[in-house]
Amino acid sequence: MRCLPLLFFTTALWAGAAQAQQVNRCTDAQGRTVYGDKSCEAMGAHARLLPEARAAGGSGLYRDTCARRLSEVVAQIRSAVDARDANRLSGIYAWSGLSSAEATRVMDRLDAIVQRPLVDIAPVFPRDPELEPADDTGEAAGNGALMITNMPATPARPLAL
Repeated sequence: MRCLPLLFFTTALWAGAAQAQQVNRCTDAQGRTVYGDKSCEAMGAHARLLPEARAAGGSGLYRDTCARRLSEVVAQIRSAVDARDANRLSGIYAWSGLSSAEATRVMDRLDAIVQRPLVDIAPVFPRDPELEPADDTGEAAGNGALMITNMPATPARPLAL
């Protein structure tokens, strides 16, 4: 029984002597990423630099807030489709209230969307209300409400893309 702790201790010392191999990430002349244990120069490539640190508030791929403008949503959709990344596209989907089965169906549809070429992204606006023609008294024919035509129209907000 005394030999067992001694055996573990010597095994740990022996394993500590092994050195970890360094894996170099390089870019070759064709722009492909090459991995190897040799230096990049020995493989005929150059070292890939780490991405520059972003300043505070700089935009990266991850954003923990919703897009505030329609142009931001369009850009997110376009980049997800260009990358053929259904997970990125799912990041802008409103998932609340969906069951697991419904979420699976939505993910299947999003995957089908990113696999097809993107033709256009256009906002879908709500339909204008149907106005009934006024009779001679100025009242609408159906409900007795007056039709007011001098009010400024507010721009409609899009319902979907």
